[in-house]
Amino acid sequence: MDKEKIKVCFVCLGNICRSPMAELVFADKTEKRGIADRFEISSRGTSDEEEGNRIYPPAAAELARHGIGGTHIAQRLTAAEVEASDYVLVMDGKNLRDSYLITNGRFADKISKLGAYSGAGDIIDPWYSRDFSRTYAEIDAACDAFLSALERNGRI
Repeated sequence: MDKEKIKVCFVCLGNICRSPMAELVFADKTEKRGIADRFEISSRGTSDEEEGNRIYPPAAAELARHGIGGTHIAQRLTAAEVEASDYVLVMDGKNLRDSYLITNGRFADKISKLGAYSGAGDIIDPWYSRDFSRTYAEIDAACDAFLSALERNGRI
């Protein structure tokens, strides 16, 4: 019998920098490990201000430097998305608070910081820092650590 897919949703503020970077990095890692079919991967933003926009060009350029491509259109996080997900991995403390507000405090057991897996805490926002390579490195390490945690817990 096939295992049910693990639903992972990455979350940042606008869904044009960090969360789509994490979505595409994680998808690339699962593909390279031959386990992509075990996952349903998405990303969302806690704000609707970028809804409908593509990934921010400097974020896409940073991914391309690492051989990662893909398409993405920004969408806002909903309580239904959180409920349907197994893991909602946010980029910083504000995203965490906003996700709790969007869900009226429900599903807190599913929502955590992606950077907590690697010990990074908050993943720096390149919209403000302009340091897309640092953000990529933090996301890359955290995605590896998250996959390792799933392996240790027997999820994959």
